[in-house]
Amino acid sequence: MIYYLSQYFAEMHLPGAAMWGYVSFRSLLALIISLIISMWFGKNFITFMKRNRHLEVARDEQTDPFGIYKTDTPSMGGVIIIIAVLIPALLLGRLDNVYMLLLILTMLFFGALGFIDDFIKLKGNKDGLKPRHKILGQLVFGCIVGVTLWLSPQAVVRENVERISGTVGTEIYHKSEARKSTVTTVPFFKNNNLDYYEAFSWIQNGKVKRACGWILFIIVTTFVITAISNGANLNDGMDGMCAGNSAIIGVALGILAYVSGHIHYASYLNVMYIPGSEEIVVFICAFVGALIGFLWYNTFPAKVFMGDTGSLAIGGIIAVTAIIIHKELLMPILCGIFLVESVSVILQVQYAKYGNKRGLKLRVFKRAPIHDHFRVLKSQLLPEAKYLIKKPTTVLHENSITIRFWIVTILLAAITIITLKIR
Repeated sequence: MIYYLSQYFAEMHLPGAAMWGYVSFRSLLALIISLIISMWFGKNFITFMKRNRHLEVARDEQTDPFGIYKTDTPSMGGVIIIIAVLIPALLLGRLDNVYMLLLILTMLFFGALGFIDDFIKLKGNKDGLKPRHKILGQLVFGCIVGVTLWLSPQAVVRENVERISGTVGTEIYHKSEARKSTVTTVPFFKNNNLDYYEAFSWIQNGKVKRACGWILFIIVTTFVITAISNGANLNDGMDGMCAGNSAIIGVALGILAYVSGHIHYASYLNVMYIPGSEEIVVFICAFVGALIGFLWYNTFPAKVFMGDTGSLAIGGIIAVTAIIIHKELLMPILCGIFLVESVSVILQVQYAKYGNKRGLKLRVFKRAPIHDHFRVLKSQLLPEAKYLIKKPTTVLHENSITIRFWIVTILLAAITIITLKIR
């Protein structure tokens, strides 16, 4: 909204109007506004939820080794994050940009999906929304994202943009053709662009081969969105855990989006130039600011939990951003914590099923997801169960686990960024 007003005032030669057109200015302003909104609205939201007794119990005497009680704590704190992102995105973003619109729609859809789940839980059903319904919603939206990027005329890329002459500020670039593409970035390889349609090289008809490539792209898109949104959901188990990890991931994605949307940096780093993707940076900065503001109330001891309203929205935003900038194959690195959380649950469930068939109680970890493994007392272990991994024998405080997971995510984010140069 403000962007379009600034363009009008710039045409009238109003001093200072042009600065609102700069992505860097709008991005940093979006971060500041979202942080302030998150902190201000968060306080009022917590008061409202407590007044209406929309509360959740996250710990009790039997489950927490330190005897920490977290009663009368509001849930659905993801509403704070969504509001704090939405307002600056609408105010400062370009609403004619397909990527901005897609990210806003992603946040609202996954936020609504999580809100339904949280609402059902607050009404007394602790199981919430049935997993198959949640998965179905994620799959359907994944298809919507894939089809949108397939059909939108704005969703194009330019591969291998090269500067052929000129100095800084007067560069002349070899303008590779802007085209619809299913190409993606493969980390650590010199020729690091991979096109999904190459998997169908055995098909002779070019149109059929290209269509098959887009179908594979949609399938990969759907898988990535479902996997990351569920991984973020599993990571939301300790105070500040998911919000902190996601803010770090958001910073890395913002850097990747800025590089992809800037022709000079795309040329220098030899990465795909994606026209219009610089607008993603405005949204991502609002996203990071909202998460940092939310941490004001979500760090230990939490005054509010984000619930599925927040965790699903966060995972959806991260996944769709990665897909838009064609960096989905970097997500196992950048979102390594989410991956480990998901794998730990899968291993725990499958090994337990294997043991049940043989009349045994088998466990891989003391508890899953993996972050819970580090805060289980020896007395809390099932005496009849056999555990593959019992270390560490000492119990870590929730704060220690959360901060150590943040440190790992910072390391993974740094590795993700340097893949731009390591090939």
